[in-house]
Amino acid sequence: MTMVILFAVIALLALTVVVAATWYLWRRLFRDTTSGPGPVRRAGAVALAGGWLLAVGALVAERTGAPFWLQRALAWPGFLWLALSIYLLLAVLAGEAVRPLLRRFLDRRAHDRTPAVETPVPQPVPAGARSPEQPEEPVSRGPAAPSRRLFVSRVVGGAAVAAAVGTVGYGTYGVLRGPTVKRVTVPLAKLPRAAHGYRIAVVSDIHLGPVLGRGFAQKVVDTINATQPDLIAVVGDLVDGSVKDLGPAAAPLAGLKARHGSFFVTGNHEYFSGAAQWVEEVRRLGLDPLENARTELPWFDLAGVNDLAGESEGQGPDFTRALGDRDTTRACVLLAHQPVQIHDAVAHGVDLQLSGHTHGGQLWPGNYVAAAANPTLAGLERYGDTQLYVSRGAGAWGPPTRVGAPSDITVVQLASAQA
Repeated sequence: MTMVILFAVIALLALTVVVAATWYLWRRLFRDTTSGPGPVRRAGAVALAGGWLLAVGALVAERTGAPFWLQRALAWPGFLWLALSIYLLLAVLAGEAVRPLLRRFLDRRAHDRTPAVETPVPQPVPAGARSPEQPEEPVSRGPAAPSRRLFVSRVVGGAAVAAAVGTVGYGTYGVLRGPTVKRVTVPLAKLPRAAHGYRIAVVSDIHLGPVLGRGFAQKVVDTINATQPDLIAVVGDLVDGSVKDLGPAAAPLAGLKARHGSFFVTGNHEYFSGAAQWVEEVRRLGLDPLENARTELPWFDLAGVNDLAGESEGQGPDFTRALGDRDTTRACVLLAHQPVQIHDAVAHGVDLQLSGHTHGGQLWPGNYVAAAANPTLAGLERYGDTQLYVSRGAGAWGPPTRVGAPSDITVVQLASAQA
């Protein structure tokens, strides 16, 4: 009962924020840019409300397992609206600082353009003579204040829309063209000299779903194979949907090529999508799932643990099972989807943990929220004797858009201290 009340309160707060933000956008982009009630204001209200209906519909359709054709129909407009609304709001808020400066500039120009008017000297009128009617002096006026306010609102509103559309468009293009390759060298004290230069291709957060499909999966596979890795590590959040809907999209993964094979661990999104079925599917495609398990490679141990989300199904991470009886004189590389699992990795003497999950924040300024929730947002950091590398991921969840957090596939090159 308490959880239901808490959820209701959070939902009400979220709805209040969305309604307030939408009203503010309508006011600045449609009411303030038009001279009175009319079709433009009504169309603006319909567009803003419709965008949110599509966004909510896309989220609900994905989470409830609606027919895949419906998910695809809603996903593109709904998820893109989520991204666009964020940057429209940020751009309009930034415009509040520009608005008074632009008004002041226009007031100054209007004042400078006003011609100086000489005051006439009154002439004496003879007694008894009628004073001739003199025409009223023209009064010089600058542009009418309401017109100037309308002009300012249109300039600021138009600039905000252009900035938001440009940002989302470029961020979406960056995702659809595929991830870039990063290269990171990680020294491991226990790594033998014979393994110096060993290359692990790390890919996370591909998020195949109603937006990113088979073509995107093929780009990821081609990019990985081009690096000619010794080993491939897929560290979770491969999919957003069932094997029935997304099995064809994931099929290109069968083409992954590495000298010592491809390995997979679950992410939190696998547990929204049928983790057991996906584990069997990736095994069928030729990947080796590490479900709280370890394999001994020639020069180091490779281990993997389930994601924390598996705890709800009794399939959570089990570090003792994966690492408890290993030879601690050998180097150990651990695959774990979430960076927060680093603390257990340190306790079990892991040398290097490879993770994803954060997306690097995906949409600025979301990086500040992601950084607060994770020990490492992206890149390589050390925790005691354990190093943690976090990939920003190859795909995107929700909006197929990234701003300030470009997607990547990372080639981690291991270095031996004895080399």
